[in-house]
Amino acid sequence: MRLKTSRERRILHVKTFFRWLIYYFLIIASFILMTSGTWLKPVLLVPIALCIAMENDLMGSAFTGAFCGFLTDIACGRLFGYNAVLLTVFCVGFSLVFELYLRQRFITYIVMTAAVSFLQCWLDYKFYYEIWDYEDVGRIFTGVTLHVWVYTVIAAVVIYLITRLINHFLMPKVHLTIEEVIQTN
Repeated sequence: MRLKTSRERRILHVKTFFRWLIYYFLIIASFILMTSGTWLKPVLLVPIALCIAMENDLMGSAFTGAFCGFLTDIACGRLFGYNAVLLTVFCVGFSLVFELYLRQRFITYIVMTAAVSFLQCWLDYKFYYEIWDYEDVGRIFTGVTLHVWVYTVIAAVVIYLITRLINHFLMPKVHLTIEEVIQTN
């Protein structure tokens, strides 16, 4: 592996700092959008956390999942820590799956985000509405929960494009020597 010069290391640190700064600016902007308006809006923090987890290591993914989960709890008025635990587990799993098994492709991201978003919305519905046996509780699932899920999946497309743009310019590039390329093939 080629040794990096001190200039390359400084550039790597600066790019990494700005990448995470833009990630968290995007998270705060999404939190502001989630807390304004009506109840029928996408849960933007779920696809953002998953998209960041797809590109980064386990520790960054876990911290981002927990932070986005806490903000989701605040925005949705849920038990503090409920979504934080869910998103932390989903982000770590997402990071491991994309690191070990799957390629980082758009369709794979959308399918996995749709599954995770549906599971999160379904668990939210089960624990906050159906378990208490409210009257006409099925209308909440079809009238609110499924609409929020669809809006979240549609918003995941835009979030994917934004994070890919961020990663294109600020993600560090791996430098391989000719010997390393020959040995990996």
